[in-house]
Amino acid sequence: MIRKFVGAVASALAVLAGLWLMIAPWALGSQPENADWTGITTSQFWTGLGVAVVGLAGAISFALAIHEDLVARGLVVVKPRRAEPEPEVVPAAPAQTSSAELATLLAPLVEALREDMNRTDRTGGEHRQNGRIPLVGVEENR
Repeated sequence: MIRKFVGAVASALAVLAGLWLMIAPWALGSQPENADWTGITTSQFWTGLGVAVVGLAGAISFALAIHEDLVARGLVVVKPRRAEPEPEVVPAAPAQTSSAELATLLAPLVEALREDMNRTDRTGGEHRQNGRIPLVGVEENR
């Protein structure tokens, strides 16, 4: 158990070291401002990124190993997952809907849209209204 803990701490320190390598050129001033990256900056950044990724993978692995060990010793109780209820099976609609049925379903919608488009009591020209103020041309009224 102590080896896993030491491994987790060492991996966390590797993540910190990798992050430091990534930001060191700017923190120490070896990278000029508003300039392309120098060879040293590129090398330190990508090396630091690699060290940080490997350290993060190690820290996660050690943390999972510690958790597994604690469960094996009975110090941590794993909550059982509740089984999700099976969704009800809905009978499928008929595969073929006739165009006549579709037309009867859509007829009220088409009629309402036609009435809305043919309404002549609009005060904003062709622009759509929202309440009393037209949505377009509000700046002109100021």
